[in-house]
Order: sequence, then C-alpha cells, then structure tokens
Amino acid sequence: MFTLLSWNIRQGGGTRHSGIIKAIRELNAQVCILSEFRNNESGQQLRTLLLRAGYRHQFVTTSPADDNSVLIASLIPCQNEVHPDSDPEFSGNILSVHFEVFSVMGVYLPHKKKHVLFDFIIQRMVNSPTPYIISGDFNTGYNHIDQAGDSFWYTDKLVMLEKAGYTDAFRLVHKEVREFSWYSHQSNGYRYDHTWLHNSLRPLVTKCEYIHGWREEGLSDHSPMVLTLG
Repeated sequence: MFTLLSWNIRQGGGTRHSGIIKAIRELNAQVCILSEFRNNESGQQLRTLLLRAGYRHQFVTTSPADDNSVLIASLIPCQNEVHPDSDPEFSGNILSVHFEVFSVMGVYLPHKKKHVLFDFIIQRMVNSPTPYIISGDFNTGYNHIDQAGDSFWYTDKLVMLEKAGYTDAFRLVHKEVREFSWYSHQSNGYRYDHTWLHNSLRPLVTKCEYIHGWREEGLSDHSPMVLTLG
C-alpha cells in the first residue's frame, strides 16, 4: 500500500509546525507534499521535525525565502528533479521525485496569476515514459463543480490534462460529490487541492479523500488530500 499526503500548510506553517508534524506522524504517509512551504529558517525547522519523524528523503527548490514553494518528503528512497525551465517566474513552484514504477510531481500553482506551468506539466506528461501522480494546490478547478461560481482560471488546462491521459483521482472515487478544500471569509467553498494520476494507475486507487478535521482544527486553512494506492 502506498499513501500520498498533499497539504497546503499556509505561509510556511510558522507556529503551527508542531501540530502539523503531529498530524503527519499519525497519518504516516510514505510521501508528503507540502505546498506554501518557505525555504527559510522556519522552513528549516519544519524540515528538522520531518527528519525526526522519519522523513529522511527531503527535497525543495531554490525559491527565495519569502516565496511560497513546494517541499516533498519521503520515507522511502527516491530521486528528485527540479524544473528550472518550467516558467520564467514560478519555476520553484513544482518539484518531482522518481520511484521505480512511477513519478510524483508536487505543485503549488499561483493563484490568479499568469503562468505557463500548466503548459509545461501537460507537455511533460505527454512525453514521459513513466506515469506520474500530480498533487498539490492547483488554485483552480472546474467552474460550477469545484466552486459555486465561475471565477477559476485555467479550467481549460485541466481539460487538456484529461485529454493527455490523466484522471482526477478524487472524481474517480467520488464522482460528482461536491466537496471543498478551502473556504473564503464569506464561507464560499473552493476545491483548490487536487491529485491527478496517469490512467494506467487508476486500477490501483483505493481511496482519495480530504481530511477536513485538520483544517477545522486550525492547522492550516486548507484541507489536506490523501491518496491511497493498493
């Protein structure tokens, strides 16, 4: 069994580090993708706590200290890959790790900003000989489905990702159920956080769900997503 946790920890986690690590320890996922990670002193403290929790294999990008980026931490050995040519401004917002039979890409896609990260991701998926799992904070979704309104940017890129042979793992399991991973101050819900995987991995999916309790406890303003492969 393989479990993947992806979680936007909100501006690096800060004073919530101990609670974040306690929750991660209890879940004991083989791989954790933490978005809105910040590569600064606070981020180093978080990495030390992850190391103590057994996550010996840790990878980050060279994003500036105050930028929101991505950390991938794994209990099992893997090789990492950064993508410096993915976007002129936001290349530190995606990161990949490679296992024997599939690869995992962790993402933090900018909210309502122009970027070409989706184009890079789709091209990578089309040309990759190895199936990928893509997980993290996409900051978009399907209008009128993953939110009540139609304010999402880049919905067309999700359609392209599907045409490239990838599946929204949550929809694979839950079909048209409406569920949200982040709420505005006006209590409007949005499903920003997603896990997509290559169609060849579909038969292995046993669970894909959100842990809303972690958000409700104040550990972050996002609900983490957990994917389980059998």
